[in-house]
Amino acid sequence: MTAQRTRFYRDKVNGKFMGVAAGIADYTGVDVLWVRLGLVIGTLCGLGFLPIAYFVLGFLSEKKPGYLYGDRQEQKFWQGVRQSPARTAREVRAQFRDIDRRLADVESFYVSSNPRLSAEIESLR
Repeated sequence: MTAQRTRFYRDKVNGKFMGVAAGIADYTGVDVLWVRLGLVIGTLCGLGFLPIAYFVLGFLSEKKPGYLYGDRQEQKFWQGVRQSPARTAREVRAQFRDIDRRLADVESFYVSSNPRLSAEIESLR
């Protein structure tokens, strides 16, 4: 069974207690310190459901697989997908357009310096 990268997991490796706050931080891309502070301040301000929700998430959610991300860059990518799939799709399209533009620049460089290659490419069109 493969792990779903857009799913919430408890992060027991980086977590202090049950890994829920670290899992929320991993899921959203927010630093775990801010998640923990938000949970503590929310609980102290009278949001009594936060500790209950914390324990429910701790018992019902799965532990994060160790092989979920290959590296830090892949982790940031999937956090971006979870935060805004449309923005991530635009960024990927922009990267492909940039690659296409750079390949066109390479092609024009080689074709302009080699008239025989230019004539052969034109005959293929």
